Amino acid sequence: MRYLALLLLITIIFSCDKKEEKKEVPKKVEKKEPIIKEYGFIFNNYKVVRDTIKSGDNLGLIFDKYKLPDSLRTFDVVEKVKDSFNPRMIKIGKPYLLFLDKNHPNELQALVYVKNPIEYAVIDFRDSIHVSNKRKATSLKRRTIAAEIEGSFSETLANAGASPALASRLAKVYEYSIDFFKIQKGDKFCATIYERFIEDSIYAGVESVESTYFKHRGKVFYAFPYKLNPEQNLPDYYDENGNGLKSMFLKAPLDYFRISSRFSGRRFHPVQKRWKAHNGTDYAAATGTPIKTTASGVVERAGYTSGNGNYVKVRHNGTYSTQYLHMSKILVKKGQYVTQGQVIGKVGSTGLATGPHVCYRFWKNGVQVDPLRLQLPSAEPMKKEAKEQYLKYIEPLKKELDSVMTTKFKE
Repeated sequence: MRYLALLLLITIIFSCDKKEEKKEVPKKVEKKEPIIKEYGFIFNNYKVVRDTIKSGDNLGLIFDKYKLPDSLRTFDVVEKVKDSFNPRMIKIGKPYLLFLDKNHPNELQALVYVKNPIEYAVIDFRDSIHVSNKRKATSLKRRTIAAEIEGSFSETLANAGASPALASRLAKVYEYSIDFFKIQKGDKFCATIYERFIEDSIYAGVESVESTYFKHRGKVFYAFPYKLNPEQNLPDYYDENGNGLKSMFLKAPLDYFRISSRFSGRRFHPVQKRWKAHNGTDYAAATGTPIKTTASGVVERAGYTSGNGNYVKVRHNGTYSTQYLHMSKILVKKGQYVTQGQVIGKVGSTGLATGPHVCYRFWKNGVQVDPLRLQLPSAEPMKKEAKEQYLKYIEPLKKELDSVMTTKFKE
């Protein structure tokens, strides 16, 4: 009986051992390397080197560090690609990527030069040398933002989930209406904007402002961009009644200047050496300084005379015209439509001039007058037909702004 019990015990132990042997050992799950794809390359297939252009760098110096396909010389490569990729275009601080053969890490397969977050150039050595100038896929997304000023305007925008860069955009829109250094707690704004995204995920900034509302010190300001003339490069901003937000004329045709001679009925001419009327205002500036048209209009004349030198005359409407003399270079032509602030030429000293400056002349009803003494009008009012089209265009945009403001602030 003792032997029978011992035999039974041995059988049980042996059976347990067999069961243990039959247990499957779990297989190790290998983690897959994530696929990285950008600029048209699968990074996993290459050894990728990221770098930035440094002082003294050029294409030749970069290529010299690596083996080029088919025993090509660096000089030959630079010559071959220069029509599509100007070697002089590379700038200090710009990033670039080198794609090297994974098995032979010294062999260069391609170079990607990143111009900006959207644009890039590829110099590809695979198969044959060729250059591709490309853009990443981008998309626009529309949204409306509304907020009450708490701290600074930039902080308020950031808290509302908008780019702080929108602050400068809106300040430009309202530059003739609101002093943004004086906005205060309790002011409110609402803006419908379009924002650009790279490949639907990477934020690339504000593309445009479609409509905006600003309540400052209890007064409401609307602004809607609109082109009265289809030839305009950029729209002007108007309020809910079709009134322009900016003054019809800029204060001067230059950004930085010194008035060297004012409008006068009697001035000693520095070249002709005699007393005569000076029917203009001279703004002294360095040769090449951009000259801007002070108001929108049509170029009536653009050419040269012995007295005026290179000059441009712009007709703004039936009442006002302006003229810009002594240019070193004219950048517009007769009959061209120009918008306020557009650069129409460069400062020079052509014609009867002793030094670089622009003589700015101003006509009202065909008579030359001193613009510095005039009470200049705001932007030219819309004609009846244009105003009707404008009001119809902004109607749904204004309703949207009002609805958002009412919902958010119970106004």
